[in-house]
Amino acid sequence: MLDERKKKVLQAIVEEYINTAEPVSSNALTHTHGLECSSATIRNEMSELEKSGFLDKTHTSSGRVPSAKGYRYYVDELLNDNDISLEEIKYISSKLETKINEIEDLTKITANTISEVTHYTTVSIGPKTTTQLIEEIKFVLLGSRMMMAVILTDSGLVKETIIKFDEDVTEKQVETMNYMFNNKLKHQPIENIDRPLEEYLYDEMTYSVNVIKPIVVQIKKVLEEENKIYLEGTNKSFDLPEFNSLEVAKNFVNILDTKELIADMLNSGFAEDINVYIGEENEKQELKDFSVVTFKHKVNGRDLGTIGIIGPKRMDYSKVISVMKYISKKLNEGKE
Repeated sequence: MLDERKKKVLQAIVEEYINTAEPVSSNALTHTHGLECSSATIRNEMSELEKSGFLDKTHTSSGRVPSAKGYRYYVDELLNDNDISLEEIKYISSKLETKINEIEDLTKITANTISEVTHYTTVSIGPKTTTQLIEEIKFVLLGSRMMMAVILTDSGLVKETIIKFDEDVTEKQVETMNYMFNNKLKHQPIENIDRPLEEYLYDEMTYSVNVIKPIVVQIKKVLEEENKIYLEGTNKSFDLPEFNSLEVAKNFVNILDTKELIADMLNSGFAEDINVYIGEENEKQELKDFSVVTFKHKVNGRDLGTIGIIGPKRMDYSKVISVMKYISKKLNEGKE
């Protein structure tokens, strides 16, 4: 447990290092953070914090930089989660007031807004399809042997697919299928579309397997498709000094190119809205040099997917978390 003075010194060092990317000296803290103690006292506190593992000493100067333990303590105990300007609030509000027709659009706009305000790379993925409930299935006949299916889920996700048949299908059959599928599947989990359903439909509708099976197969296929992963602000990270290292930059590009890694990263969070993983806390070896902050994108408890920020361990956690919390609040304002 740190006393109040050590907390203030650690907070000042973390915030100074985030701003400058330079090792922090006691003189820098005395002049820029207004700590009410002498340089000698600050040096002693810095030495104690280093011994306790909260700071690391660099080889190039007498200054200190935060360790992973120091960043973790800062995020958990010292961070200001209201670090957002009036200008940023106005910008976020204007972006989120854009008319949204589909849930994918909302997720993409939210990820883009976070990237624009924080200046970090964001990645996003929609909610897991199999956990959603079917709100409605609508069939529309496009020709004697072709039909479109539109599936709407409780999260607002819309999926469309074209189904082709080996025999003619009539408008009357389509009308019956609309009734039967919705009667059986409305408010049911998508994972309920399985073989017993096929057998149920065969018995109830008395249509041939050539009509029913293509519908079930195609609906399952479109709903089980891998969610799209969106990247926003990829180039922003390369302006940061950490990315002057060819190895770090190359590793970062490889991470963004590996969809499975990003999907695992976004889906590994806990139930909380915001999760922070610093360096070695990341499960994947490829992410050990980075920090990842994931944001559970929800509106009134409805899972709309996950948005993540990936950047150096010297991330501006205060800004990132403040922006995420404000966006979460804004998305839920006036919602029913």
